[in-house]
Amino acid sequence: MDEHNAGAGVLDAFSPRNTPPDLALVYLWTIASAAVIYIPIVNGTFLRVIIALPMILFFPGYSLICALFPGKTEIDGIERLALSFGLSIAVVPLIGLVLNYTPWGIRLDPLVISLAIFTLAMAIVAQFRRAQIAPEARFSVPFRGLSVAFKAEFFDPSAGKTDRALSVLLLIAIAGALVATAYVIAVPKEGEKFTEFYILGSEGKASDYPTMIRTGDPQEVIVGIGNHEYRNASYFVEVWLLDRESDPASGASSIIKMDEMSQQRVDLPDNQTYQEKLPFRVNETGYNQIQFLLFIDQAPGAEVRGQDRINASYRDLHLWITVRPR
Repeated sequence: MDEHNAGAGVLDAFSPRNTPPDLALVYLWTIASAAVIYIPIVNGTFLRVIIALPMILFFPGYSLICALFPGKTEIDGIERLALSFGLSIAVVPLIGLVLNYTPWGIRLDPLVISLAIFTLAMAIVAQFRRAQIAPEARFSVPFRGLSVAFKAEFFDPSAGKTDRALSVLLLIAIAGALVATAYVIAVPKEGEKFTEFYILGSEGKASDYPTMIRTGDPQEVIVGIGNHEYRNASYFVEVWLLDRESDPASGASSIIKMDEMSQQRVDLPDNQTYQEKLPFRVNETGYNQIQFLLFIDQAPGAEVRGQDRINASYRDLHLWITVRPR
C-alpha cells in the first residue's frame, strides 16, 4: 500500500461514519464530563456527580481495554466489564501520583485534563486498532440487542451453575461498589475544619524572610490561606508593626506600640487556596516585630487593639525584625 492510500485509510478509519458507537460514547462522555465540571450552571448540581462518576470509575479503563483488545474473541463481555472498572480504579490514582511529582500537583484542572487526555488517547488507539482488523472480527457493543446480549452473557442457560453464580456475584459486587461510591461522593463525611495560614519568603520558600530591614526599602513576603472549613469563607488579613518588650524575670512580653501597615479581604471558596505577594515598607525605626493576623467572617472594631486584637484573631503569625535607618 502506498503512502497516499495508507493516509487515506487512516483518515477513513477516524471519519465520523466509521466511529464505533461505543467509542463515540467515550468521546462524548469525556467532553460532557469536562463540561459539567466547568459550566457554572450545572457544576453545582447533582448532574456533575452523575456524569463525572463514570468518567472516574469506568471510561478510562474501558478505553484502555478497547485499545488492548480490539477483537471480539480475545476476552468475553464479563471480563471486559470487570477489567474496565478494575483498570479505571487503578489508572486514576496512578495519574494522580504522576501529577504529584510535576509542577502542577494534584489539583482539579491538571487532573481533569490528564484524565481526559488519557481516555481520549486510548479511545483513538482503540479505534485505529479496530480499523486494522476485519469488520466481522472487531469488538462491538450491540446497543440494539443489549438486553438480549446481557442475558446471554450473564445468565446463559447452557452455562454451569458455578458460572452463573459467579456472574450474579460479579454483578452484585459491581452494583454495590457503584452505589457505595456514589453515596460517599454525594454525602461526604466532614473531617476536621481548619484554615491554613502561612507566610513564605519572596522566592516562595519557608526561608529568606525579610528580618534585617532598612527604613523605606521595599520588602515582600508571600501570604497563603487554605480554606478547609467546608464552606465558603471571607477572611481578613491585617499586618501590624509592633514594638514588643520582654521581661527577663517573668518571661512575659508587653506591646509598647502597635501600628497597622495594611489590611485586605479575601473571599475564598471551600477547599481553595489563596497565595499572593504582599509588599510592604517600614518607614521608621523603633519596631522589632511584624504581626500577621487572620480573621474569619469579620474583623473586630478599631477599639480592639494590642494583645487583645492578637488574641481575637483566628490565626496569627509573626516575624522578628531589626530596623535600621537608611
